[in-house]
Amino acid sequence: MTMVGAGGHGAVYDRGYRPYGGPRGQRGAATMALWRASIRRALGLRRSWRQKVAPFVLLAVVTLPAVINVGIGYVTRERVVNRIEIVNYRDYVGVSSALLLFVAIIAPDVMCPDRRQRVLPLMFARPLTGLDYVVAKVGAIASIMVAFSLLPQMVLFLGNMLVSDSALDYLTGHLDVLWKVPAAVLVLAVYYAVVGVAVASLTDRRIVAGACIIGILLVTSIAAGILVGDDFRRRGGSPAAVINVLALPLYLRDIIFLGMVGPRSPLNEVPNGGLLALGVYLLVLAVGSATLIWRYRWVER
Repeated sequence: MTMVGAGGHGAVYDRGYRPYGGPRGQRGAATMALWRASIRRALGLRRSWRQKVAPFVLLAVVTLPAVINVGIGYVTRERVVNRIEIVNYRDYVGVSSALLLFVAIIAPDVMCPDRRQRVLPLMFARPLTGLDYVVAKVGAIASIMVAFSLLPQMVLFLGNMLVSDSALDYLTGHLDVLWKVPAAVLVLAVYYAVVGVAVASLTDRRIVAGACIIGILLVTSIAAGILVGDDFRRRGGSPAAVINVLALPLYLRDIIFLGMVGPRSPLNEVPNGGLLALGVYLLVLAVGSATLIWRYRWVER
């Protein structure tokens, strides 16, 4: 490259530009790269410390009940016949308020800047389709939620093993937990990830997206509470409970753990309440996925 100064003198700079000769990935490699970048952004990795506060504070908050439960079990292990439990594995899966806040924070942060900063054309200049983009973003948020949900469960399980009379007996007596917890966590993580990403894809402003996510979940929860009423146990439950977008995956969690809708659930005495919850759950996932595919089709790039 030659540069000419004001005095008419030229200088030749050998920049050594050479074509890239390394391995070239296709759609799979591009999708994985976007998935990793989305996880780093959501967790605040390689960013300022302020970006790391929210996710890791939430992780500490959801882990605290497990630590307290194990601590109480350790202190009272020789004083009481039956161990005191402040939380069990089924209820621990449904830390809905923390998951709601987590999704409302990270989903807009992962989705909105791409559209606001107009980097989508650059992304799609590579071998990356709209479906790949959606899979990477939803997969990143779901992966973090799975990890953040399983870590407290691992603390609870291992802690209970250590403070029990026999770690081996506790393990063999709770083998079903080893598949029920991951299955229930996956049901919740995928659901909240799809809903959060779908809502965040409709705007390029993170504050608006976060408020809409919280608003949709809370408004449907309040509406379901009004329609179902406080005396649903006396009246035999109500199918209107399925409009509660926040609690919908918790009905499936109960089915995974108990084999039926929970006894205190407003769907408990509704005929085929479990199938109704599953159908609405799949419908919400289908609507959210269709919204994402529509938003990131070719003409939207």
